[in-house]
Amino acid sequence: MSKNPLDSSGGEVNQGTRTPVRAIVEEWRRGTPPEEIPDGMPHLKLAQVFSALAYYSDHRDEINAQIERNRISEAQIGTRVSGEELAQRSRDDDSSS
Repeated sequence: MSKNPLDSSGGEVNQGTRTPVRAIVEEWRRGTPPEEIPDGMPHLKLAQVFSALAYYSDHRDEINAQIERNRISEAQIGTRVSGEELAQRSRDDDSSS
């Protein structure tokens, strides 16, 4: 793992990628098996995923703190809108143009 100067969180990244360890850990925490993470992040090899998870195992406090620093609160996200509401808004916008 190495520090990525482009990662403003100061997070560790897999060597040769710009993927933060925290991104891999968050995907794994959502229930994605390590073997399937490269399906959603095809630039990663399975060995890199396991390397990131091994790094996390040894640096849990640091990575968990990075995850918390990068969490977007519900207040920042705003209100949730259903797909139907979005479609209706789009139709309304089209009719007013």
